[in-house]
Amino acid sequence: MDQKRIKQLHSFEAVIKKQQSNFHVLGKTLSKIKDLSLYKHIGFKSFEDYTIKRLDIKKSQAYRMINASKVIENLSPIGDILPQNEAQARLLTKFDTFTQQQLWQKFLETGMALTTSNIRKSIINQNNKSQTILSSRIEQISDAYKAKVDDMLYQVRLEQNDNWQTTSKEAALHWNKIIKEKILWKN
Repeated sequence: MDQKRIKQLHSFEAVIKKQQSNFHVLGKTLSKIKDLSLYKHIGFKSFEDYTIKRLDIKKSQAYRMINASKVIENLSPIGDILPQNEAQARLLTKFDTFTQQQLWQKFLETGMALTTSNIRKSIINQNNKSQTILSSRIEQISDAYKAKVDDMLYQVRLEQNDNWQTTSKEAALHWNKIIKEKILWKN
């Protein structure tokens, strides 16, 4: 089993050497090495130690490549125009798949040149629009609902001050989860 894994690792390392400039392939390959813990088969205790000592790739760079390659995987189903480098893809790594796709689609619709700066501007612009819409939706609340929320927050403060003696944090979180589920429930 170890020989098979070592052979697989060597195969991945050959890809890394050939594809140094292809951040997507590099990140995808690093991700496979990490996920399969192949580095352990040649004596490394951690992925970070392996990337630094064996590949001469810093930990942060390895994870940036992995995350950027995941962005490409997430965007591939929606079109052929994709980020051209790790810096462009990195701008989308902090968002979930759905949001990445929405932000990318909106960027492409702007017709701006495919540059890191333009992608950043588009994301900031879209986030500002989303925040404005969200703010107006948050302000829409009935007096009765707001009063009940204030009562709940007051109750939480009482429990916090009492070190959660009469109601456990777990119970409070459980009921908050149920409230969230009821709010999101579709009839």
